[in-house]
Amino acid sequence: MVVIVGCVVVIACVLGGFTIAGGHIGALIHPSELLTIGGAAMGAMVVMAPVKVLKDLVRGLLQALKGSPFTKKAYGELFQVMYEFFRLARREGLLALEPHLSDPHHSTILQKYPTVHHNHHVVEFICGSIAPVMDGSVTPQQLPTLLEAELKAMEDEHHAPLSVLSKTADALPGFGIVAAVLGIVITMGAIDGPVEEIGHKVGAALVGTFLGILLSYGFFAPLATKLEFMGAAEMAYFRTIATMVQGFADNQPPKVVLEMARRGVSRDVRPTQQELDELLKAVESGG
Repeated sequence: MVVIVGCVVVIACVLGGFTIAGGHIGALIHPSELLTIGGAAMGAMVVMAPVKVLKDLVRGLLQALKGSPFTKKAYGELFQVMYEFFRLARREGLLALEPHLSDPHHSTILQKYPTVHHNHHVVEFICGSIAPVMDGSVTPQQLPTLLEAELKAMEDEHHAPLSVLSKTADALPGFGIVAAVLGIVITMGAIDGPVEEIGHKVGAALVGTFLGILLSYGFFAPLATKLEFMGAAEMAYFRTIATMVQGFADNQPPKVVLEMARRGVSRDVRPTQQELDELLKAVESGG
């Protein structure tokens, strides 16, 4: 929603300034220029990126319109999920986690916390991080390397759509110039026509340059920055999970593990000490 509001503000300010200066909105409406620039940008993205990256880019843009899912509530439910897992392992042994990790979609623990349960990437990461500890395939000393390798792969995967969008934003002013040059070519073909017609065609050509620059700096570049911030928020969430799993593997008490993880969370989504205590008490009362 914030992204949509920002786009509306950009459009309103640009068109408002144009109108105040005495311009007519109709002078900016040239579908041929938009087709040239938009088609060139789409074609460039198809040429430069694999299909998977393009799909990830579309998903990222849709998520940018919705906003980041890694809110304070999401962190609160994450702490509760991990606390339940750690308490269960302490009380009944590591093998008690096996039904929840092998079939997470039917886990009675995960089903209590929808923001975690409905995010299959988060569920896969939690299960994939705890499983080697449960079956003893890695030692606590080896676990950080394993987790860091997966986080690095995720970070690289997130960076690919961002790179495509940034490169497209950089290319848009050039595509605007291409559209403008095509407009000038058309103008030269009608150079012996009425002055009004020549002026109209030159104006249409200049609109191409205008659209290329506006789309680049007003929309594509800000969206790329938005995706960068969202990627950072997602990586912070997964690093919080990794911190908790590492503390669990080191045989730290569950509350100590969660407190260590809580202190590494950004202040805007970090539960306070009192809020964390209330979350854990809710787990204990329900368990």
